[in-house]
Amino acid sequence: MINLDKTDSKLLELLQSDCKKTTKEYAHHLDLSVTAVYERIKRLERIGAITKYVALVDKKVVRKSFVVLCHIKLIQHSKEFLLQFEREVQKLPEVAECYHISGDYDYILKVFVADMDAFRDFMVTKLTVINHIGSAQSSFVISEVKHTTAINIDFNK
Repeated sequence: MINLDKTDSKLLELLQSDCKKTTKEYAHHLDLSVTAVYERIKRLERIGAITKYVALVDKKVVRKSFVVLCHIKLIQHSKEFLLQFEREVQKLPEVAECYHISGDYDYILKVFVADMDAFRDFMVTKLTVINHIGSAQSSFVISEVKHTTAINIDFNK
């Protein structure tokens, strides 16, 4: 495990909030020199605490605001079936997230499409044609109550 101090924690919070600010702006918030902040960011990247930088896209603007949570149950829990399903789901651009879970289902998928017709097409032509799926249950998101990409890294909270 990597040890992060409070300054690292605060810097990661700032970067998660807005990674397009200048090193000088972060330095001002942290009461550090620009060089110190730059070195901390490089170290956080090097140790893998920061894995990538991304732009967050508005689902409505790109016409992918129909969000569906699909619960998938495989017909059998063999390693071969699990790995094959995971390889196939990786190829589906509509699937933003996929989690192997415990409980009544084996996987939960988070799917972004334009509308119900697009979801039906996705189900019929892409998802249910994957081998070894025993059942699929879909839940449609009515409203997004909370959504964040930030991970709470403050060790005191």
